[in-house]
Amino acid sequence: MKHKINVYPVLLAGGSGTRLWPLSRELYPKQLVKFISDDSLVQNTIKRLTPVLEPEKIRVVCGKEHFHEIARHMAEINIRPEGKLISEPCGRNTAPAILLAMLQILKDEEDAVLCVFPADHVIQNHNNFHDKLASAITLAEAGYIVTFGIKPHYPETGYGYIEGEGKLIEQALKVKRFVEKPDLKTAERYIQSGTFFWNSGMFAFKISVMLKELATYQSELINAMDRMVSSREVVSNEAYEQLPNISIDYAVMEKTDKGAVLPSDFGWSDIGSWKSLYDFLPKDTNRNVIDGDVIAKNSENSLIMGYERLIAANHINHMVVVETPDAVLVSEMESSRDVKSIVEKLKEKGRKEYHKHKTVHHPWGTFTVLELKDDFRVVRYVIDAGAKLHVNTEASVLKHLVVIKGSAKTERENLHTGQFIMLAENETMVLENSGQGPLIVVEIKLKKQ
Repeated sequence: MKHKINVYPVLLAGGSGTRLWPLSRELYPKQLVKFISDDSLVQNTIKRLTPVLEPEKIRVVCGKEHFHEIARHMAEINIRPEGKLISEPCGRNTAPAILLAMLQILKDEEDAVLCVFPADHVIQNHNNFHDKLASAITLAEAGYIVTFGIKPHYPETGYGYIEGEGKLIEQALKVKRFVEKPDLKTAERYIQSGTFFWNSGMFAFKISVMLKELATYQSELINAMDRMVSSREVVSNEAYEQLPNISIDYAVMEKTDKGAVLPSDFGWSDIGSWKSLYDFLPKDTNRNVIDGDVIAKNSENSLIMGYERLIAANHINHMVVVETPDAVLVSEMESSRDVKSIVEKLKEKGRKEYHKHKTVHHPWGTFTVLELKDDFRVVRYVIDAGAKLHVNTEASVLKHLVVIKGSAKTERENLHTGQFIMLAENETMVLENSGQGPLIVVEIKLKKQ
């Protein structure tokens, strides 16, 4: 596709995905989870863009706590992450995230068309999506701020809607208004009208056009962000927290007269609940979605996922069962989006399960808690090739490190599969993976008697 100015796909990867707990957690949100295939949602999003848009132009806006893991996901699908990740000190909704991406891109471009996509949505019909993407870019080049409006096939109450009126080029409509999530009767009325569309949260626009609208309607935001990006200092968490917490819908789309809604029907879902994931995935003959070590007897219309243990389901219907190493969710299907309130309850109680899995990802590899007791702890380190891990002990603590697989280089000696080393109290050691594959080390931490 040839365009007058460069086109940049911008992925927003800052969501927490609490409605898909326990697989999605604050430290490992749904865009990093592999729900659909061997690819994570962020990998799926990138792959469906790269046949049409240039991989080198991709930019991903994410939280600093997810920076290294998203970089790893990009590298896994042969997209070089260097220079493509834009890290927010903290989340401040979509308007600041999009503005941050725009100002970063303007350091290399006089102007550009941005195509903005959440990194955790799914699309079934890629050819149709690519056609609509071409139309959206044409509209953006003509000066419109384009939102992809999904043609509704049923009266969904979990989405916001966009009403369109008056025909524009590329079969688009002028945006008449945005409306909040409706009740069922209102949603049914929207469906019958034929002029209402689900709000997908996907956009296309020229940076120059969006900047002008932000300057008109959100001058405080644009001035504050411009000062941060222009400064030579690293943007602090405290300064970024002072930005308005506002979506691009509220900031611009509900006010501008340049809005265009592009009616689209390409099998889109925001995977905003276990029910929506179930609706999206293919079913077996009993209309079940089953993944993992599962035996389902006389069970129908259910989503059952197991990752560590056998799940045996007997005579269940319209249920969600999701098992992880440290938590199991059991929910009636239609009420599965209410899991967000369970996450809030876990947070109130100070439970770690809302925040992270037993396995935590780091720039050097992964850390997995195998067993945790008052007087000892057993963990597994998986250290990437060429990476280093600093291991230290405190007073009255001893650690035994056993190499399960690979070769480790230390200051004292080199260790190979089956060998071990002990750290005394108040000692620090650097483990370096000197092999080509992953280095797996089990650590046993003991309190000194």
